[in-house]
Amino acid sequence: MTTYQLEEKPKQEWQRISRPAQIAEHRLISAILDGTFKINSNLPGERELAERLGVTRPTLRETLGRLERDGWVEINQGKPTRVCDYWQEGNLGVLNTLSHFPEHMPEDFIENLLTVRLAMAPTYTAMAIKNAPAEINAFLTSRQTLDEDPNTYAEFDWELHHTLTLFSKNPVFMMILNGFKELYLQLAPLYFAIAPACQHSMHFYNKLAQAAAKGNTDQARTLSEIVMRESIQYWQEVNFNKYQRRKP
Repeated sequence: MTTYQLEEKPKQEWQRISRPAQIAEHRLISAILDGTFKINSNLPGERELAERLGVTRPTLRETLGRLERDGWVEINQGKPTRVCDYWQEGNLGVLNTLSHFPEHMPEDFIENLLTVRLAMAPTYTAMAIKNAPAEINAFLTSRQTLDEDPNTYAEFDWELHHTLTLFSKNPVFMMILNGFKELYLQLAPLYFAIAPACQHSMHFYNKLAQAAAKGNTDQARTLSEIVMRESIQYWQEVNFNKYQRRKP
């Protein structure tokens, strides 16, 4: 075998090409979020809006159809397209899209998400321990190889909750959780950058493994409720520290 056969050529990195509808969607959502098109106002007519976005009218219709599906706009035949109050009329699609626009999130948005998780996690954790204690315990064995890298902790924590929702056997839990996957993986490293947060989570993983080994659903529910409640306090600490760093 010759030398050149042993040498691997570097892989070509191809940039993903955005479709016109995706570009138009991003521009429209940006314009809604920054107030260019205000909530409950009407969008310009189809011809004008297509020209402003630099797309064809069929592409614009495709884009508006996708935005209507998620609750960004309301389309009524023969009437102007209304910009919805996406906080009240939007669905999980809006939640997922917002992960790409962190600059437009309200200050309490992440805390609100954590509050939702507090409401759900104890239930799906207990259900998972009831349905598949051995599988949950097996998953938790990988906690022993975790280092204190914030990204590693964030990924492990996400996979744990994904596994718990899977074995809860209630797909609604998983769909809700998946709705803010990207957002979680972007922001969770900030949380796990606090050393006590990592230690706190590891304590939870250890105790949850014990509960799974015993098949103790009540203990699992209580553990989850405690750690979810305390995680809100840790997140408030992250935000406080971030605010302090920004002060002149």
